[in-house]
Amino acid sequence: SPKVDWSAGAVELLTESREWPEVDRPRRAAVSSFGISGTNAHVILEAAVEEDVAERVVSGGAVPLVLSGKSPESLQKQAERLAAHLEADDALSLVDVAYSLAVSRAHFDHRAVVVADSADAARGALATVRGEAAASGRLGIAFTGQGSQRIGMGRELYAAYPVFTEAFDQVCAAVDVVLGRSLKEVVFGESELLDQTGFAQPALFAVEVALFRLVESWGVRPDFVAGHSIGEVVAAYVAGVWSLEDAAALVVARGRLMQALPEGGVMVAVEATEDEVAPLLTEGVSIAAINGPTSLVLSGVEDAVMAVAGRFEGRRTKRLRVSHAFHSPLMDGMLDDFRQVAAGLSYNPPSLPVVSNLTGEVADPERLCSPEYWVEHVRGTVRFADGVEVLRKQGVATFLELGPDGVLTAMVGQDGVPTLRRDVADEARALLTAVGRLHARGVEVDWEQVFAGTGARRVDLPTYAFQRQRYWLIPDESAGDLALSVGHPLLSSVVSVPDSGGVVCSGRLSLAVQPWLADHAVSGVVLLPGAAL
Repeated sequence: SPKVDWSAGAVELLTESREWPEVDRPRRAAVSSFGISGTNAHVILEAAVEEDVAERVVSGGAVPLVLSGKSPESLQKQAERLAAHLEADDALSLVDVAYSLAVSRAHFDHRAVVVADSADAARGALATVRGEAAASGRLGIAFTGQGSQRIGMGRELYAAYPVFTEAFDQVCAAVDVVLGRSLKEVVFGESELLDQTGFAQPALFAVEVALFRLVESWGVRPDFVAGHSIGEVVAAYVAGVWSLEDAAALVVARGRLMQALPEGGVMVAVEATEDEVAPLLTEGVSIAAINGPTSLVLSGVEDAVMAVAGRFEGRRTKRLRVSHAFHSPLMDGMLDDFRQVAAGLSYNPPSLPVVSNLTGEVADPERLCSPEYWVEHVRGTVRFADGVEVLRKQGVATFLELGPDGVLTAMVGQDGVPTLRRDVADEARALLTAVGRLHARGVEVDWEQVFAGTGARRVDLPTYAFQRQRYWLIPDESAGDLALSVGHPLLSSVVSVPDSGGVVCSGRLSLAVQPWLADHAVSGVVLLPGAAL
C-alpha cells in the first residue's frame, strides 16, 4: 500500500530475494495465510539442522512397519501405496520408513504391523496384510515358569538393547553373590547347568526381569501381572514386593533347596477337568497345576501318579521331563529351610495387582507380603487357568508373555502374545513382532523409544488413502431431461426439475444435506403442502 511507510518501522517489505545470513541462533520465519471468514493460519518455521550423512549410523536388522486406517479398505490401500513407494525409491532406508510411519502418523482403529529386514521382504509382506480392529481392553503381563529355559536365551537382546543389557547385568550381580558363580556364564554359555533347578530358576528370573524392563522402557504398562510358579515370583518382584537383593536371595534359595531334594517322583500332564481328577487323588499325589479347563498336571510319587493318570486311558497324557515332582508332597522336605529364608526378607505392598497362583484371584496385598504365602506357593497348586479367567472378567483383552518361549500363550489362546519363541531364532524380530501385535490390539507403545539409538529420521511417505465417495447429480437417461438421479443417501432417489428451475425432492430431507445444497447453489428450501422438515 502506498499509505504505508515501510522505512519507519521494524517491519521491512521484501520485493526481491535476499541472502539470509546465519546468526548465533536458529533462523526462524513466520508464515501467515489469510482466508475467507476467519480461516487463518500462522506458522513458525525453524531452519533444520544440516546432518552429515556420512557420519550417520543406521542400525540394521528387522524393523516394524506400522499401518492403520479408519476402515479395513483404507488399511489395505495404505499397504498397497507403501509397497509401491518402496518399489519406486530403492534408495530409501527401511528404518527411516518404519520410524516415520510410527511417529508421524495418527494411529486409527484398524491396524497392522509388518516386521521386515529389507524392502523386498516388506513389499512381500505388505501384499498380504491383514489388519485387526484395536481392542479397548486392558493389558496383563504373564511370566513363564520353569521348563521353558534354554541355553543362550536373551543373548541377542543383550547385544542389541542397552536397557536389556543393564537390567540383566544388575540381576546377575545380585544373584551371583548368593549363587556362588556367574549366572551370565550359565545362561549364555554351553553348560548343561541350565537343566538343573538350582540354576534354571535364577536364569529365568534374570531374563524375564530384563524383558520387562525393556518393554517398560518402550511405554508398555500392564494393568495386571501374573506368572506360572517361579514366574509369579518375577511378577511380584516387578510389582515392587522385594528389593532386587531380597528377590535374588529368595529365588536362589528356592531353586537350590528344590535341587537338593532327593530326585524321584514324576509329573504327568492329563487331559481332564479338576472335578474328574480330585476324587481320584490318593496319598503321595496332588494336582500341581491347572493350565486350562481340561488341562492339568499331576505330581508326586511315581506309582500313585501313574495310577491316577491311568484312569484316563484314551485321553492325551504326557510325562514331563523333570528332575523333581514340583508342587507335590515331595517338596515338603525343603519347606522349613525355605520358610527361614522368606522370613528374613523385607516386603512392600505391590504397586501393580498380582494374580495369585494359589487362589487364581488377584492376590490380597497383605497376604502377598507374608513369608508363609511363598512357602505355600512352593507346595500348592498353580491355578493359572483360574487366574486367566479372573483377568478376563477384569477387562484384560491382551496377555503379553515374557519368557523364552510361548508356553503360557498356548494356554491363553488367541489373546496371548509371546515375546520370544523357541522356534524363532531371531530374538529381536520376535520381540518387535510382539510389540507390533500389542500396538495392533490397541496397547499404547512409545515408538520414539523403540527406535531410540537406531539413527532413524523422518522421510516423506505416501499420504493417507482416503476412501473417496462421490455425491453428485447424475443425469438419469431413462427419465429424460427433467429427471435426475441423486447420489446422496439422505435424498430421495429421484428428483424432478419444474419449469421454475427449482429441484423438487420426494422423500426425507435431512439437515445433514446442507453441504450438498450449498454445493449446488441452492438459495432456499420451500416446503410443499403436506411436507414436513
